[in-house]
Amino acid sequence: VESLTPFPRRKATPCVFEYVYFARPDSEMYGRSVYETRCEFGRQLAREAKIDADIVCPVPDGGSPAALGYSQASGIPFGFGIIRNHYVGRTFIQPTQSSRVTSVSRKHAANRPLLEGKKVVLIDDSIVRGNTSKRIVDMVKHAGAAEIHFLVASPPIKYPDFYGIDMPSKGELIASSMSVEEIRKFLGVTSLKFISLDGFYAGLGVAKRDEETPQFADHCFTGKYPTRLVDHDEDRAAKDEQLSLLDD
Repeated sequence: VESLTPFPRRKATPCVFEYVYFARPDSEMYGRSVYETRCEFGRQLAREAKIDADIVCPVPDGGSPAALGYSQASGIPFGFGIIRNHYVGRTFIQPTQSSRVTSVSRKHAANRPLLEGKKVVLIDDSIVRGNTSKRIVDMVKHAGAAEIHFLVASPPIKYPDFYGIDMPSKGELIASSMSVEEIRKFLGVTSLKFISLDGFYAGLGVAKRDEETPQFADHCFTGKYPTRLVDHDEDRAAKDEQLSLLDD
C-alpha cells in the first residue's frame, strides 16, 4: 500500500452545520454528542433570551433538542405545539417556492389545544430563506397563540456555502439583506432572537472563537471561508470586468 500526500497537513475545521442540522442527533463528531450539543445551544439561548412564556415548542424535528435545552434551563414547560408528518422530505432544498410552500403545508400541523391562548416560545435550528418560518408562525397564530417568541439555535445565515451543502445564493438568504428587526416584522412575531456567535461556540464546547483560524467552518455566519473560493473569485472578477467595459 502506497500513500501519496502532496498537500501539507492542515488542522481540520468541521462544518458547523453538521451540529446545527445535518448530522443525526445520536451521532458523535470529534468527541462531542450532536444531541447534547444541540441541547446546549438551547441552554445558551435561555441565558441570552429570558422570556415570560407559557410553553416552549420546537419546530420539529430540527429544533427539538434546542427547545428541550431551553425548557430545562428556563423552567418553562416543553410541549409539541407543532406536529410533524414524517413522510415529507426537507423543505429548504425544494427547487421552487411553490413546492416549498406545499411541502410545509403537508409537513406540519398546529396542535391547537396546546397553543391556544398561550405565550409561546418557538425554537428552530436555523432560518434560511425565512419562508418556511413564516408559514410556521402563521400556523401557530391561527391556532390561537397569544404571543410568539421565535428563537433560533444558530446565528443568522448571511453567506452561502460552496462545499457541498445545497444552500441558496446570498440574495436568497433572508439574513443577508434584512436586520433582525426586519426579519421579526417579516415573520410577524412578538420577538426574535438568534443565538450569539459566542454563545454558539460555547455550545460547541469552545471557550472562545479563534479569529485568525476558527475551530469550525462557520463561513455561513461570518463570511470567513476556510479556503480561497477560486471559482467564485474568478466569476466575480469577470463580472466586474464586464461592468467596467459597459461603463467605458
